[in-house]
Amino acid sequence: MSESQTTPAGGERDRARKKAQNHFVTYDERSTLVKQMIADETAAIARKTEKLRALRLAKEEEDARVAAAAPAPAKKIKTKAKTKTTAITK
Repeated sequence: MSESQTTPAGGERDRARKKAQNHFVTYDERSTLVKQMIADETAAIARKTEKLRALRLAKEEEDARVAAAAPAPAKKIKTKAKTKTTAITK
């Protein structure tokens, strides 16, 4: 057997190595892109949450001011209901 039959030629080896390296580079680029997309979505969710929290706190503060300014409702006085008593005659 000759040397060329047992091992690939130098050019073929370099092409195979370059092809494999291209796959790794593509994978890394995709991974980086996905991580950036996740980071962007996380930041957007955090901004929405902060905005909603601020709106809720402002509403609660306004409700508290309105409740403090409104007069307290008068307490109802409970009265006992009169019951009808009947005498039993035999």
